[in-house]
Amino acid sequence: MTGIATYRWSDWSLSALVELKRSSGTSVSLVVPARNEAATVGSVVSRVRAALMSTVDLIDEVVVIDSDSSDATAAVAASAGASVFSSAAVRPDLGSFPGKGEAMWKSLFVTSGDVIVFMDADLVEWDTHFIPGLLGPLLSSPSCELVKGFYERPGEHGPLDGGRVTELVARPALSLWWPELAGLVQPLAGEWAVHRSLFEELSVPVGYAVEIAALIDTLESRGVEAIAQVDLGERSHSHQPLLDLGVMSAQLMAAMAARSARFSSPSEESRVDLVQWRRVESGEIEAVVRDVLTHERLPANSVSRVEP
Repeated sequence: MTGIATYRWSDWSLSALVELKRSSGTSVSLVVPARNEAATVGSVVSRVRAALMSTVDLIDEVVVIDSDSSDATAAVAASAGASVFSSAAVRPDLGSFPGKGEAMWKSLFVTSGDVIVFMDADLVEWDTHFIPGLLGPLLSSPSCELVKGFYERPGEHGPLDGGRVTELVARPALSLWWPELAGLVQPLAGEWAVHRSLFEELSVPVGYAVEIAALIDTLESRGVEAIAQVDLGERSHSHQPLLDLGVMSAQLMAAMAARSARFSSPSEESRVDLVQWRRVESGEIEAVVRDVLTHERLPANSVSRVEP
């Protein structure tokens, strides 16, 4: 197993990173994809702005991409100081799909940073050092182009468990077919950072497979030396119902299956019927067929630009 360059968030001081950013002329965008996260997104935005924009010049913009929220996510994020965009309203000429990956792909059309840092909106136990930690390898190592975070998860069965989908789907698949990536502690972590120039080249699954696809595609196009990971300490977030994790797993498997053919072109429209089971009031069990979208967006740099 080839080793992944591994760091700890405290390997760089905040002042050193600010100087590296200044001397290199690098700009940084924080992107928070969000759907129905009104309870937590305001804290994420306000804390980052206070610690890394108002006090020091490490982040240039905080952008929330709202993915069809039915609650006050957009209003809360805007009130906290974020630039907020509806995913469906960004480049409407390109259409719109539901999903986290879609929101992240759409962010390329409304952000300007040379480096993009992604953070989940549902964080409840975290700290602002996550962002400097993710930026450390990108600002200090010319060969590094993508950085994944990893962390301990309080209350889990094992402190470094990556979650059920990671342990049951992603990790076994990486170990079998992409062993160079087996050294990643939490390959599906929502906190990661990437050079814009790289992310624009990648085909992006519109759903939950965006992280695994980015890792595999970066490995294939840049090599394992372009990937690093950083120990961010401790993190906690809300959990999804088990059946929703089935949808996530199906999307991951579809993305990995496509990549096992060595970058065959993604289809224009791809779906999987996922059969799950539940018990109804009568005591009988019934099948629930869920339409799982596995469509992928083409690399953003292949899409014609539209002048504002």
